[in-house]
Parts: sequence; structure tokens; C-alpha cells
Amino acid sequence: MPAVQENELGITVYAPALLSDDGRPLAIVHGIERALPGVSLEWTISQEGKRLPLPDLEAWLARGRPAGGGFPLVCNGDESYPVSVTGWELSAVSAPGSQAELDVHVALPLAEKGIAAAADVLEAVAEGARAFWGHATPFNASVDIARQTKNWAANPRPPPRGLPALKLPEKIRSPEIPHRLGWLNYWSAAAARAIGFPDPARDAELLSRSRRTATSGWVVRLTDAPLDLDNPAHLDALKRAYERFPEIGGRTTP
Repeated sequence: MPAVQENELGITVYAPALLSDDGRPLAIVHGIERALPGVSLEWTISQEGKRLPLPDLEAWLARGRPAGGGFPLVCNGDESYPVSVTGWELSAVSAPGSQAELDVHVALPLAEKGIAAAADVLEAVAEGARAFWGHATPFNASVDIARQTKNWAANPRPPPRGLPALKLPEKIRSPEIPHRLGWLNYWSAAAARAIGFPDPARDAELLSRSRRTATSGWVVRLTDAPLDLDNPAHLDALKRAYERFPEIGGRTTP
């Protein structure tokens, strides 16, 4: 998977696997460009770490990954404000419901412009990918959240910060069930139904920081500022959201 740095905001969405002649990678790239005016994703990065221009972006995306499914990395040409996106295929053996998935990974700078546009970028990527669900989370918070996913045989220690343990993706019964929470959460209409969102009587606070998407999905913000688990109020908001949605992470099935 692509590396994420401490000063980055990572966006990941989980979608059905690509088919032949699938136009979603190009839709994802153009969606990011619309959400980030002035950013043009017409470059890639060589194995030596150099930016290379792409004369034919559509052909580059269509070539796929040499080692498997997904689509190759594209980025902008501005090293002072790096934005990148790539797609990886998760095989049916490792994916929820034994259905192969496309996992799309976006990296934005954790700076004012990226933070302000994060919800728009998440929505554009998720809707362009026709994703089941996704999230946008700062690097530092994502490290602890990733540690919630447990292979107890390999690592018997409980998750950090009193957060609940979550199942491995292949142990989750349906691709519509989110694996975890993040700072900003995208839930498709199917994912929202799977976890029981929204309940007007129980979700008033979350609804005050949520919006509908064009496909009747949701973008749900847990905290106003980017999630910082060293902030007790932010940690409490994350824990309360896990308590509210026990389906997330496959916690309601044995």
C-alpha cells in the first residue's frame, strides 16, 4: 500500500472491483481535480521518486497495475503541495463477503487547503468509485485506528486508547459494512442502511455535521477539526460513534 506521512491526510474508499473498460479511475481523478481547484493530476512518480508527466492520462489509468488489479499512481506536479491517488485490488480471499474490492488511496497535505476541501474530495472519490464506504483521517489518528483491527493469534494485546477491537476485513460478512471509523466518513446508502444511520432520535449531533450526497449516501464528520486522539474530546467522540454503530468492524456477529 502507498506510504502515508505524518503531515498527510489519508483518504481511502472501498468499492467494487474494476471491470474491463471501467471508467471509474478517470472519474475519480477528475473528481479530485474539481474538488481541489488548481490541482492537475497529470503526473506519476518513477521508481527513483521523480515526477514524470503523463501525456495520455486515460491510457495510463487503463493499463492497470502490472502485478494485479487496480490502477497506477497519478499525482500533481507541485512538490510543495503533493496530491496523489492510486487504486489497489483486494482479492476475494481477503475481502468482506468474499467479494474482490477496489481500494482507492488518496494523499493530501494536512494543511489549510486540504483540510477545507477534505469532505469534497472524499465525496468525489467515493461517488466516482461507486464506493461502499470510505473515510478521511489524519495520519497520526489513522495509526491508532488501524491498530484496532486485530488478528488476536498474531497480536494478543488490546487496541490502544481503550478503542474497541475490530475484525479483519475477510471476517466481515458484507462489503457494505465499514471496517472502521475515521475523521470524515463516507457511507453509501447501502452502508448507512447496514449500520442503521440515521436515527433522528439518536443521531442529532452527527446529523448536524453530516450531508447527503447525490447518490443518497452520507458524508459524516466526527469532529469539527481534524481528528486528534490526543484530544480527550476527540477520543470520546470516536468512542461514542463506535458505541452507536456496533455493526462497524463486524462486532455484532460472532
